[in-house]
Amino acid sequence: MKRSVKSRQTRLALTGLLLLAAPVVVFAQTDEIQVYDAAIADQGVFNVMVHSNFTLAGRKTADFPGGIIPNHSVNGAVEWAYGVTDWMEQGLYFPVYSAFSDGRDGTLNGFKIRELFVKPHADEQTFFYGVNFEFSVNYKYWESRHITSEIRPIIGLHLKPWDIIVNPIVDTNYTGGPGNLEFVPATRVAYNLNDKWAVALESYSDFGTLRHFNAAHDQFQEGWLTIDHQGKVINIETGIGIGYTADSDKITLKLMVSRDINPKSKP
Repeated sequence: MKRSVKSRQTRLALTGLLLLAAPVVVFAQTDEIQVYDAAIADQGVFNVMVHSNFTLAGRKTADFPGGIIPNHSVNGAVEWAYGVTDWMEQGLYFPVYSAFSDGRDGTLNGFKIRELFVKPHADEQTFFYGVNFEFSVNYKYWESRHITSEIRPIIGLHLKPWDIIVNPIVDTNYTGGPGNLEFVPATRVAYNLNDKWAVALESYSDFGTLRHFNAAHDQFQEGWLTIDHQGKVINIETGIGIGYTADSDKITLKLMVSRDINPKSKP
């Protein structure tokens, strides 16, 4: 089984990648609305997750000339993952897509490669951690830069029945120095009703660069209510997000569906 919030990463090393930093486009579109919880595919197992996000009421101008307009757009990705060891998962997002957006037909937006390192068997630990490195190749209408990256630390607690998870994410488009890293954290507080159902509050933010946070009304801030279900065949996470600053999308919906392609047989 993979994850319902997707979070996995170990050995919190923000390394020399920090030296290659700069902001990704502020408030950029996203294919993935998810908090990583350090759960990964079992060693030798392939997993596929389909992300779909619909901006029911959002920003009506693109973030940069020629970019996708968020309002009424449908964006997502197919995420392929493979459990390399009990502490590493290799991932590929392909395709990253916009099924619909104002002024254009459906588009392919690029692809992403990620390496996720976590504390082994994180879902069984009270305290867990990890780090995810993500490298994106973007078409010009998806991001203003062709190459962008993300560093996503994961820190969390399983307090049964509560989960508390923080992803202090930083983004880069490889221009400028460390002060130009974009700070885009995500958090999740979940209550597990049982081993199959959970409800959660999540938040997703874009504060601006580490060198200079934007004024509060110019930040991207969304709060989410989500429901997770772990099934025998598929896992589902769905939710609704409400933006509460002037430069946030007002209403966004998400749906994530995942399953193991070659699950391990039970003894």
